[in-house]
Amino acid sequence: MIAVHMIFRTMLHAIISRFGARLGHWDVARTRFRVLPTDLDILKHMNNGVYLSIADIGRFDLLTRNGVWAIFKKRGWYPVVASETISFRKSLELWQPFVVESRILGFDEKAVYVEQRFTVDGEIYTQAFIRGRFLKRGGGIVTIDELLDAVGPSPTDVTVPEWLRTWGADAALPSTRVDAPSIWSE
Repeated sequence: MIAVHMIFRTMLHAIISRFGARLGHWDVARTRFRVLPTDLDILKHMNNGVYLSIADIGRFDLLTRNGVWAIFKKRGWYPVVASETISFRKSLELWQPFVVESRILGFDEKAVYVEQRFTVDGEIYTQAFIRGRFLKRGGGIVTIDELLDAVGPSPTDVTVPEWLRTWGADAALPSTRVDAPSIWSE
């Protein structure tokens, strides 16, 4: 049921994003939501997995409104999440309105970092960090140089905190070109 619910929510926000206020590439996107009954877990607050699905919609809204999605679509590129981490401070409850604030933090040699905050009346309830890559529909990875050539240079104040770079490197799995057997130590 949740998956079907997310499809409708995604389609709704795809329409809303097309008509939303335009943003610069490095601006913060604010995407409005409300906690729905299908978002709840057995404890009657928003399920932790739903946060990640809603964060996807927030990033899509950001990329649509800042024009990056159109650039990627034209070039045959698409985003994928390489890793993500999320921290919870307060629960979101049934019918509660909230805003997802999304912004591009910067880059390392391979990936783009995005920060997302779930807020209520300007107060942070939850914070997520996403490390994403961009792939080419014809095969291959979009390099950061290609990415910046397409969207323009980043402002000097766009930086990834060192702790987040370390996390990105530590959380990365091996390349898809090498073996990654699942072996549990005993």
